[in-house]
Amino acid sequence: MSPTEGEPRYREAVASDADAVAALHADSWRRNYRGAYLDSYLDGDVFADRRAVWHDRLGHPAPGHHTVVAEDDGAIVGFSHVILRHHPTWGAYLENLHVRHAHKGRGIGRRLMAEAAAVVLRSSPATGLHLSVLAQNVAAQGFYRAQGGTCVEERVAGPFPGGGTAPALCFAWPDPATLMEADQGLNGGPTVR
Repeated sequence: MSPTEGEPRYREAVASDADAVAALHADSWRRNYRGAYLDSYLDGDVFADRRAVWHDRLGHPAPGHHTVVAEDDGAIVGFSHVILRHHPTWGAYLENLHVRHAHKGRGIGRRLMAEAAAVVLRSSPATGLHLSVLAQNVAAQGFYRAQGGTCVEERVAGPFPGGGTAPALCFAWPDPATLMEADQGLNGGPTVR
């Protein structure tokens, strides 16, 4: 299915996306992770750190790792990264979900979650999906609850790149199909095959 006019296109990430994904990732961390990650790390060259990670991930994808990007007018405006069979109880791990700040509120995050759910259901249909969110990120927690997620665990996350730890919550979806169903009526459902 092709996107409608003005709608982002969702596709599997490729190696040439690494710099754009790293830039979005670094910007999101600087905006949303201050207070958990060390300021010296966030104020430093976090882009170089994320660039090395994403060049490795997209240049040499590990088995069971899948990255989907949202592309709008040729620019990457969001991405998700899921690791299959990550946890014996909660299933696949949505390790990253980031949307460019100026594009929030347009359904991109919801659609990226549906795309991640589709990957899980194709590859590991009998497993769930979970993610970790910082306790300080109340807006993200509200978003995950609105997507049907349930907080199943509280823990201390870290150490983070650059050092530091912070309280975090684990949200889970025992049936990832619910994420696809919620998106289906709004956007026509996942498109990455």
